[in-house]
Amino acid sequence: MARANEEAAAALQEYAELFALTGGDAFRVRSYQKAAKAIAGFPEDISTVDVRSVPGVGEAIALKMEEFLERGSFRQLDALREKVPAGVRSLTKVPSLGPKTAIMLFEEFGIDSPAALAEAITSGRLDGVRGLGAKTLANLLKGVEQLEQAGRRVHIGIAMALAEQVMSSLSAERIAYAGSLRRMKDTIGDIDILAVAPDEIMAEFRAQPYVAEVIAAGEKKTSVRTTTGLQVDLRVVPAASWGAAMQYFTGSKEHNVTVREIAVKKGWKLSEYGLFEGERLIAGAEEEEIYAALGMQWVPPPLREDGGEVQAALRGELPELVVLEDLRGDLHTHTNLTDGVASLEDMVAAAHARGYEYYAVTDHAPDLVMQRMTLDKALEQRERLAELQADYPGMRLLHGTELNIAPDGSVDWPAEVLEGFDVCVASVHSHFGQSREEMTRRFIAACENPHVHIIGHPTTRKIGKREGVDADWDAVFRAAARTGTALEIDAYPDRSDLPSDLVRRARHHGVKFSIDSDSHAVPHLAHQRYGIGIAQRAWLTADDVINTWPLERLLAFLKRA
Repeated sequence: MARANEEAAAALQEYAELFALTGGDAFRVRSYQKAAKAIAGFPEDISTVDVRSVPGVGEAIALKMEEFLERGSFRQLDALREKVPAGVRSLTKVPSLGPKTAIMLFEEFGIDSPAALAEAITSGRLDGVRGLGAKTLANLLKGVEQLEQAGRRVHIGIAMALAEQVMSSLSAERIAYAGSLRRMKDTIGDIDILAVAPDEIMAEFRAQPYVAEVIAAGEKKTSVRTTTGLQVDLRVVPAASWGAAMQYFTGSKEHNVTVREIAVKKGWKLSEYGLFEGERLIAGAEEEEIYAALGMQWVPPPLREDGGEVQAALRGELPELVVLEDLRGDLHTHTNLTDGVASLEDMVAAAHARGYEYYAVTDHAPDLVMQRMTLDKALEQRERLAELQADYPGMRLLHGTELNIAPDGSVDWPAEVLEGFDVCVASVHSHFGQSREEMTRRFIAACENPHVHIIGHPTTRKIGKREGVDADWDAVFRAAARTGTALEIDAYPDRSDLPSDLVRRARHHGVKFSIDSDSHAVPHLAHQRYGIGIAQRAWLTADDVINTWPLERLLAFLKRA
């Protein structure tokens, strides 16, 4: 995503939130939110084109965005920032705390931060307040805790964009990110970047516009806090130590301890400078050399969590992990027929440009009421998809739907309608607070529906905003394996769902998976790399993932062959 698009969309989203807080018209709020999504998902840099070419951006919003691109804000946003106290704005970031309650807490109790809210709840100051029952207060307290945890870490999409921005801004002979980002963890605390470069790179780094504060500056290491709030550590390493430094700073600590123990048993020493026998350097320039010298296969970074990978590497039994190039298609995407921002034609063209063998469009079904979907609209889309198929003879277009799993496990359309779709993804979009038993029954019922092929974003989590639902996952995985229902690895970075620990558990039950982008715009199709990261952390091979399969095998799985 272009930086200008990202920043302009964030400003417009903030304006929508502040407008809602001040009692603004709900229809206009939604139009600002939709325009923000459209700008964020626009494939071109809006600073280089007329912003009016973005779908959903009318004249009034275009003028705001032009002013933002010129000076980094716009008049109406400045006015609302002055009108709404910062304390109220910070309170609305607490999950499940709405704007009216935030204003009431600020005006009547002087609560001006999530920390102050937590103190008021735990001290009993809010006991008995109308509209704030014991369950509500407990949920708010839990929301504050979630917010604090989210404040310390960001999802991988934010971290990756920043890491790639930093690397592209610096002059180096060799440069790469390490740490938890290289291990493809779904949340990142800070970013480690290594470079083989002249010492001048440190001054170049400190002078970058994304640097808000220099925490520490040295010849070999500089730490900064960026404008996003994330810390980035840049280290300059000798070329002869590149592999050793990458191995050391990629981690995890537990993996490194286990690997170092192998070196010690041989009478060697392993550090960020290399693998040594006394003063003699055995290996250091490349990671592969270090692992080979220790009698091991090279361990892919996503596996480096001390979860049995070292022992498997010593035996030469590491799996051949699924890679991005293995994906032949995407089975969960949206268009502007529901909540996407790109047309059917644009999404299909973008999928074709990625070299896909097949591609599914799965707009929302009617029970997600705000999308205003109807069967007639779905059938019209099916006809248009059939017409487009003639333009893409090398890519099979699949007409799908994302169904809503109701509280009782049923889905939107009756069997005779579902039979007409090539692929049905079924997801939970509401009633997240059901009990463990109810939620488990709900998922099992969806798996047992013969027309459901994939369970979408199964835990329903939104990183930093909403925790996953509570279910007996082993029971759900057994049902999915028994019914031949795939579980999705939703690659959208704020979902990363299923998480890798649950993917690994599900695989032990014999479950198959679908790695999908859940795209709502053309740039989102590239999110698949995050889904691959999750799959690799869970030790998946290409055979475990249905959208790496050849078309005929996939169609047989979908029972469309």
